[in-house]
Amino acid sequence: MSLSFRTSNVAVFGLGYVGCVTAACLARLGHSVTGIDKDPSKVRAVMEKRAPFYEPGLEQIIEETVAAGLLRATSDAEDALANADVVLLCVGTPSAANGNLGLDQLRQVTDEVAAVLPKLTKPLVVAVRSTVFPGTCEEVVIPRLTGSGLVSVVSNPEFLREGAAVQDFVEPALVVVGGSDRTAVEKVASLYASIKVDPCLVTLRTAEMIKYACNAFHAVKISFANEVGALGEILGIDAREVMDTLCQDHRLNISKAYLKPGFAFGGSCLPKDLRALNYRAGRLDVKLPMLSAVLPSNDEHLRRATTAVLNLPTGRIGVVGLAFKENTDDLRESPVVTLLENLIGKGRDLRVWDPHIRMDSIYGSNRNFLMNAIPHIGRLMEPTLEELVGWAEHLVVTQSPGAKVSAIIAQSGLPVLDLVGGMAGSVAVPAIS
Repeated sequence: MSLSFRTSNVAVFGLGYVGCVTAACLARLGHSVTGIDKDPSKVRAVMEKRAPFYEPGLEQIIEETVAAGLLRATSDAEDALANADVVLLCVGTPSAANGNLGLDQLRQVTDEVAAVLPKLTKPLVVAVRSTVFPGTCEEVVIPRLTGSGLVSVVSNPEFLREGAAVQDFVEPALVVVGGSDRTAVEKVASLYASIKVDPCLVTLRTAEMIKYACNAFHAVKISFANEVGALGEILGIDAREVMDTLCQDHRLNISKAYLKPGFAFGGSCLPKDLRALNYRAGRLDVKLPMLSAVLPSNDEHLRRATTAVLNLPTGRIGVVGLAFKENTDDLRESPVVTLLENLIGKGRDLRVWDPHIRMDSIYGSNRNFLMNAIPHIGRLMEPTLEELVGWAEHLVVTQSPGAKVSAIIAQSGLPVLDLVGGMAGSVAVPAIS
């Protein structure tokens, strides 16, 4: 999305790693920025054109922007907010003893902003840049700022790495702004308009969640590489060579492939190879906690899907798809087969259609796996999708449907539970505990 660049008056609460880098870099872009912090040493450092901590490139930017009159610091929130167009909340959210986030600093600075609201004469956008759990803006920040109709709240999570924060700001891989007020969202996104990046404008909770998804993914990647390294070391394999080669594949490995919420995985490869990997690691006395948790995680996701189907109003359920994924007739370890077993066991009335499965043409391990799980599957199979939708009162989609299948399902007018996220306007699988 293209946004025009206009300078703004910005107040940044918190002059730690995130806040100070954000304040200095925004000032360098031409905005008039005031940093607010209760720590007088941080305020003094900025006003003396020094960085309060070491971060490559930061002190030079502070020196330049303070000298140019674009950056200043204070402990007086009312003074900082007097002419502000945008407020960025960049305070710490440290872990509490139980692992939850500590939100005391966020509450405190939000209350400081709230105290100034009666004096507002123009619209103010408050953007939470701190890492907060989805729902925090709605539950903690917005209720404290309801005293004025001039205030809008958005989420603008940071993606700055200590040691590379300045570079991450000026050359961002991702800029995210989320909120329900489109004008406020675009106002905050326009702060970064002179940087070569297309901002992602999303909903409020989505923006909060994106930061957690990114950090969790980074942690998963590091743990995965370390577990491959631990197993490789025992086996006398150069794990760096393994991972360097793995990263050469940009179609499946380093790509968007598989990074879409959907149904559980199955098939003849992934479950089998994960079991073998974990078995051999156990024999070698190598603990791989993350890799050993993948199959239980998949089982739990299948359980959630099963519960979602069981929660449908009782009636005739049509299941679209039987193979472990679309465009194949491979039934080995198909999660759909397990799903059907559970539904049949709970007495559900169901029928199944799959474009590539014909009972008279499956054989070998495919047929053995299916017949061992559901001996009477033949009585449940419908020969055409049209016959399935003509019989069913509710549809459950277990494979990404093609255009023709989607059209027939849409034209049926039946309610749809989409387990793969491939149907527009369908019901998503809820997070059932």
